[in-house]
Amino acid sequence: MRRIAPRITVDERVRFGRPVIEGTRVPVELVIGKLAGGASIEELCAEYELAREDVLAALGYAASVLAEEQIRAVG
Repeated sequence: MRRIAPRITVDERVRFGRPVIEGTRVPVELVIGKLAGGASIEELCAEYELAREDVLAALGYAASVLAEEQIRAVG
């Protein structure tokens, strides 16, 4: 297991090495997708036994990944 951000880890034996909330098997992408679909932080915490800080860490991690993404216009 390797911590890649606060409260976010990767382990090739857990969810095929996808980023998850530390100490769980809950993928970051699931948390972000649920929020995008309209779920509240409170709903996610109750459904997946997460702390508010876990959900906020997933958002922070997603923001940092997007900040590093490079898209080039072609045309």
